[in-house]
Amino acid sequence: MTERGLCAVVLAAGAGSRLRPLTDVLPKALCPVGNVPLLDRALDRLAALDLVGPDFVAVNAHHHADQIADAVAGRATLSIEQPEALGTAGAIAALRDWVAGRDVLVVNADAYLAGPFPDDFVDGWTGDQPRLLVVAAGDRRRDFDTWRFAGVSLLPAADAARLRPEPTGLYEVVWRAAWAADQLQLTPFPGTFVDCGTPTDYLEANLLAPATDPGAIVTGRAVDSVIGAGAVVEGLVTRCVIWPGARVEANETLTDVIRAEGGLTVPA
Repeated sequence: MTERGLCAVVLAAGAGSRLRPLTDVLPKALCPVGNVPLLDRALDRLAALDLVGPDFVAVNAHHHADQIADAVAGRATLSIEQPEALGTAGAIAALRDWVAGRDVLVVNADAYLAGPFPDDFVDGWTGDQPRLLVVAAGDRRRDFDTWRFAGVSLLPAADAARLRPEPTGLYEVVWRAAWAADQLQLTPFPGTFVDCGTPTDYLEANLLAPATDPGAIVTGRAVDSVIGAGAVVEGLVTRCVIWPGARVEANETLTDVIRAEGGLTVPA
């Protein structure tokens, strides 16, 4: 870790348009995976690095900003972006006074990561060049050669200081030029990464750890599914995510869907 010190920013402002209509109900950062909101998972991961509290962690918000604010509840500095979201780079710039010359660990709230960071990802970083956590792209989108960005990056203080508080992305204003100059560090993530941007991927992340909350009532049958607190399952659900407070009637058979409160059902 560098002598300048390290702070962390969790990016939670996205509209989650590909997850609609689920994100009409909840911001993407608060969608639960394994009955734990993605935002809480991100904050827990930062806490494991001793990055805790408003002095060291910030969260940005735009879409459903009031819900993000309630969820943060003093656990981090809140940066509300209005009237428009500022993107991954603009969000850091808007926090310039709070960043105060430190290096920045940037975490996408919608990145589900199963497994710890590599030991040297943070501690072995000198802070001279941006560093990205990546996974092998396989048949998915390729961001850098055969690698796909896994939602977590380290941004040197010098790069953070030159960002502008306007809608811009880190790829466009930092990473692309660094990659072209052979100054972008890529660290492979050995665990499982899922970008929870679509219903299919969101379901995939949940099914990595099927669970039933103790507060759920299951008188039917749940197979390879995640059942949230206060949910009632009287029918049969297979490979489903049943959100807290949602209900599955006795005459229903659901497969590969997300069911929210009020009967909202999204195929995955």
